[in-house]
Amino acid sequence: MKSSFTPENIGDINQHLKTANARFSQNYPGESSKRQPVHTVYGGAHIFKEGTAMKMGVSALNHIKAYAPNFVEFAKILELKGHDQLPNSQEGISTLENYFINELSEGKEEHFAFIAYTVYQRVLEKLSREAVEDFRIDFEDGYGNRPEEEEDNHAILAAEEVAKGMASNSLPPFIGIRIKPLTEEQKNRAIRTLDIFVSTLSEKTNGTLPNNFVVTIPKVTIPEHVTAIVQLFEILEEKTELASGALKLELMIETPQSILDKNGNSALLTLVNASNGRCVGAHFGVYDYTASTNITAEYQSLTHPNCDFARHMMQVALGGTGIRLSDGATNIMPVGPHRPSDGNPLTDRQIEENKSVVHHAWRLNFNNVNHSLKHGYYQGWDLHPSQLPLRYAAVYSFFLDGLASTSLRLKSFMGKAAQATLIGDVFDDAATGQALLNYFLQGISCGAILEKDAEKTGLTLDEIRTRSFKMILEGRQS
Repeated sequence: MKSSFTPENIGDINQHLKTANARFSQNYPGESSKRQPVHTVYGGAHIFKEGTAMKMGVSALNHIKAYAPNFVEFAKILELKGHDQLPNSQEGISTLENYFINELSEGKEEHFAFIAYTVYQRVLEKLSREAVEDFRIDFEDGYGNRPEEEEDNHAILAAEEVAKGMASNSLPPFIGIRIKPLTEEQKNRAIRTLDIFVSTLSEKTNGTLPNNFVVTIPKVTIPEHVTAIVQLFEILEEKTELASGALKLELMIETPQSILDKNGNSALLTLVNASNGRCVGAHFGVYDYTASTNITAEYQSLTHPNCDFARHMMQVALGGTGIRLSDGATNIMPVGPHRPSDGNPLTDRQIEENKSVVHHAWRLNFNNVNHSLKHGYYQGWDLHPSQLPLRYAAVYSFFLDGLASTSLRLKSFMGKAAQATLIGDVFDDAATGQALLNYFLQGISCGAILEKDAEKTGLTLDEIRTRSFKMILEGRQS
């Protein structure tokens, strides 16, 4: 049959499609293949030191050992998978620990206590090795409003501590500062702090920034807030030794105006586009957002339906752009009300009251992180060292619980993809394969999944490290 289409009569159509497709790919390059931290820890700029992250790790380890000295207690408190079958006696606990420690023991991954034991051990390992993945030196809510000279001094000292941390390699893999909002009342203070901190840091490091350094902009409501920061970045890069384009930013989404603009359209892409390519993340602010939608303090929480709406709007508006999304924090700290004083130890009653308060807060924190994970948010805020064990416990149990089924699914998926390639067909469902691969990438990067676990998918470590399902297929095809 003779085709009605010729290169001449569809040339313009093809050219228009080529242009439109290229524009779409530029606007939606896909999810970033770079590592995303599982949390951002916020701490006041006035107390930041080069060793802050390491000290938080020590504090978090002491906390979990004090309130859950073994994996059985930890699993029962958080109701991890298999917790209802775990023993109560020390003898039974020791028997299970010896079973998992013994390299010759068989069937560990099928054992009812596998997730409980593994989560606890990997949390302890993570807290010892890298307790804080991302830290934000805070000049906003965690710092407050102080005299001008005092904030000037803290901006200098914080920059000097970051420079020391760079030299001693004691900083977490991600770090940054949060300045005050660019509202009319606080814009001058925000600009001054940004200038002092960045200029001091550049001077101390000869124009070198820490890895994954970012400036967080709170309470963004209009594109002009973002364009102003970009212009300030350009001035700083020109006046210091920083490379052009070195400074990156992330947005705090914590007002209704950040979700919908005055015309009822999504404001999110407009805010991101105003960054001229410098925006790398968007963080949801739970408590400012719920307060601004008239939710009373008693009902302000990460799991409120209002927050679900805002988070889903962020996912829809920024999906495929490569912008990392982060959820908010739990504001109830797992800290007991009683502390020893004047050398007097706590009474048995006070110890039990502390445990009750801490364990209740643990469950709340753990369930909130799980809520975020189930809604597709793999990063959130932590505010205190006592929250770190819960962050990792939730993340690790989330990934480990689905490890066996996802491994089998990816292995089967890869087999079908290879078959399609082998017989010459085009395998175009790479999005599903990439989603399965992303599960392992997220799990490996945070320590929930070991590289040897991922090998059970039938992929090699080199293939996994490509971070691209498409590249894996192309490599196998060639």
